[in-house]
Amino acid sequence: MIKIKHLLPLALFSAFLWSCQDLDSSPKALVNILLIDAPAKWDSVVVEIQGVELEFVPNSRQGGDVQRIFLPYELGNKQVDISRFVGGRSLSVARNEMQLGVITGITLRLGTGNSLYLNKEKFPLELPDGKIDYFQSLNIDLEQGISYDIVLDFDLGKSIQVTGANPLALKFNPTVRAFSGFGKGELTGTTSPAEIRPVIYAINKTDSISTHTNSSGNFFFRLEPGNYTIFIDPKDTRYNTDTLFNVAVEVGKKTLLERISLTRK
Repeated sequence: MIKIKHLLPLALFSAFLWSCQDLDSSPKALVNILLIDAPAKWDSVVVEIQGVELEFVPNSRQGGDVQRIFLPYELGNKQVDISRFVGGRSLSVARNEMQLGVITGITLRLGTGNSLYLNKEKFPLELPDGKIDYFQSLNIDLEQGISYDIVLDFDLGKSIQVTGANPLALKFNPTVRAFSGFGKGELTGTTSPAEIRPVIYAINKTDSISTHTNSSGNFFFRLEPGNYTIFIDPKDTRYNTDTLFNVAVEVGKKTLLERISLTRK
């Protein structure tokens, strides 16, 4: 009995040391996957989100072999009204602690439960040829201790086309843009009257990005640093367009514009 009493603590201590050695203490970075929407004119658009797959090359792997890491959307109800995620709101799709390396691409995986609502009537949205995966290239070099946001911008205006008016017929071809929020600046503002919900364009040289305002008239961009021309298209023939020049966007800062009041013709 005396021997057993002495050996048991030693065995437990040895097991503890072994378990500590098994813990992964390699340097890590945190990756957050966020989804936003460039909204369309519909009441709401519900999209089934299964998750995302990251294309990843770890630093420790020789020869540049690519790993594919699937991160599921964990909520029980995967059918999400993505038209709500405008004006700075975003949907957290996934979060993962990752080894250091380079994220070279991301795939948004959808399901078949997609639909559009207009005047309380539901219209199904069928994916083209049953396609569920939508890939975008990236080049994000993960560094230790840094949190990275990967933003998926789901452009509903480009994704949904009207092919018939009576009855309403729709073509659904998801258009998704992916970019890293790291090294970006934010640009936000408000337009009035809010009910117009104009299109806002941020233009830098030959590149442009667009969004709509939400029901309160707010809009939001994450942009590369630089000087932008902001063009406001009311989409309403009763109102004039408006343009702001030389709007500066800086890394890690939020630029808040003064309220933009659209004038009648």
